Amino acid sequence: MATPDPTTTTPTQRTAEARSAFLASLTSVGSQGDAELHARAQDIHTSAAALARQDAAVATQTDALARQTAQYQQLADDSRGKLKEIGDVQNWAEMIERDLLVLEETMRIVDGEEAEEAARGAGGRGKVEGRRRRGWF
Repeated sequence: MATPDPTTTTPTQRTAEARSAFLASLTSVGSQGDAELHARAQDIHTSAAALARQDAAVATQTDALARQTAQYQQLADDSRGKLKEIGDVQNWAEMIERDLLVLEETMRIVDGEEAEEAARGAGGRGKVEGRRRRGWF
């Protein structure tokens, strides 16, 4: 079919052809934009699903971390109590040691007095006899 001569076409025909060309270009531009929007919408849905899975994983891990933190807190509390007990035992041992040192010194003084009395009883001559204790017994 031959193209009509522009001089033989009527203004109505030219308007219809222009309108048709304009609508075709709009449809072409619209379908390009539509394809881009569809691709973006699909990416958003895919990302939303991945984010939902990650959110569930983070929630699960947070719960596990909370349980583990509670266990560590319990361990720390138990250890603190045991350290306090060790401190109490150490304090008790130090008190016993002080008491034993006092007893040892008292025994040394008593032994020294007995030796002096024995020496006086012997008339001041001879060797000073007496028990010298070392340690607890």
